[in-house]
Amino acid sequence: MFSDLSIKENSIPVGVESHAHLLFVSSSLSNGNDIERMLLNSGYRVSCQDSIPQARQFLSHHAVDLILLDMAVMTEAGPSMVHELAGADCVILVNEHQAYLAAEAMRAGAIDYIIKPFSPRQIIDVVRGALRLRQAIPNLIATSALSLQVLQLARRAAKSSATILIGGESGTGKERLARYIHDMSSRAHKPFVAINCAAIPEAMLESILFGHSKGAFTGATASQQGKFELAQGGTLLLDEISELPLALQAKLLRVLQEKEVERLGSHQVIALDVRIIAASNRDLRELVAQGEFREDLFYRLDVLPMNWPALRERPDDILPLADYFIERYAAQQGYRLSESARKQLLAYDWPGNVRELDNVMQRALIMARGLHIQAVDLMLPHYAAESDNLLPQTLAAPEGLSETKRHAEFQFVLETLRRFRGHRTRTAEALGMTTRALRYKLAAMREQGIDIEQQIQN
Repeated sequence: MFSDLSIKENSIPVGVESHAHLLFVSSSLSNGNDIERMLLNSGYRVSCQDSIPQARQFLSHHAVDLILLDMAVMTEAGPSMVHELAGADCVILVNEHQAYLAAEAMRAGAIDYIIKPFSPRQIIDVVRGALRLRQAIPNLIATSALSLQVLQLARRAAKSSATILIGGESGTGKERLARYIHDMSSRAHKPFVAINCAAIPEAMLESILFGHSKGAFTGATASQQGKFELAQGGTLLLDEISELPLALQAKLLRVLQEKEVERLGSHQVIALDVRIIAASNRDLRELVAQGEFREDLFYRLDVLPMNWPALRERPDDILPLADYFIERYAAQQGYRLSESARKQLLAYDWPGNVRELDNVMQRALIMARGLHIQAVDLMLPHYAAESDNLLPQTLAAPEGLSETKRHAEFQFVLETLRRFRGHRTRTAEALGMTTRALRYKLAAMREQGIDIEQQIQN
């Protein structure tokens, strides 16, 4: 099984995740003994079972941190058997001729796989990486199998300096994923610099990206480093790369190819050592076909493609994220989600993704009449009609409650507009609605006598 058993197992360093309890399921006794001995020597507790029924029985009486499942024991049952081994995350060991099953196993809930033959160090690295995914990650909530699979891929990608292209709908948290890759890489002690290509006027974008020298244009009273220089040695995130004008795409391509940059108004060449991560909520392949994005730049960026799934595709993350936002915005105040609120959060399809959930929880904390957040406090769009019926009949609802709710909603829209300096598209995305719906909302606010532009400036 191992490609090199000459490696001394005791030379593998024990990490903070050692002493974890692992379950190894394999029908091959000799290979099982090899792996068991290696894992034991690396500081893990290891239990072995030689069949799926025995593993299932074992898990009904014991808690484990990770399951290593040899695909050979589940050939007949198929990868869907992963679901039945509840109790821990699962890593699949597959033979070369079974490699096609790896993707199916991942879809069934496995968080990683490794193809035989492999070395002792390779399997220790896989085990260690899988266990680390169970540890809390600052500002990144991921509990669903799908999210953990993405993070496992991100950890692998972090080991290289290859360019990464992150796709995903708006509001899914692509910048958080990019920062996680940076933090897991050897560049973690160097700068992480992010720039939103859609948020900067086209006339300023080139200067901000590449920098400029004194006198390069009217108003350039001093030399200025660009984002590439600021990220030297670290990571540069080019968010919403699809919004980059075609003329700048050509200049960006040259910088990526030559790994050097010249400031505007200067002929001095500055060598670069920067890891590039690009992100987009639009399909770049489709934009290439439409002539809106350079094909050569796309292939330069699409070295390691990743996709951060929409929130509706990873429902197991919804409630942990909601709890995280409660803690973030109302720490020590004791707020909790009621059962009705939890059910409504899980039933909603979250078109605005994590960004919308963030806004909804902020709004719920404002509207809550006690420490238990009720479904009515969420004010989710599709449930607005039934919200009035969710009010407890034992409480005399104030006459002006609907007016209070409307006022709170208007205030929330205005606060979001101020945050994005009146930018309608970005405000609509943050609110989880279309720009057309936002226009109707603003029209309704004007009918109520609200001066939108004046409120934004205040």
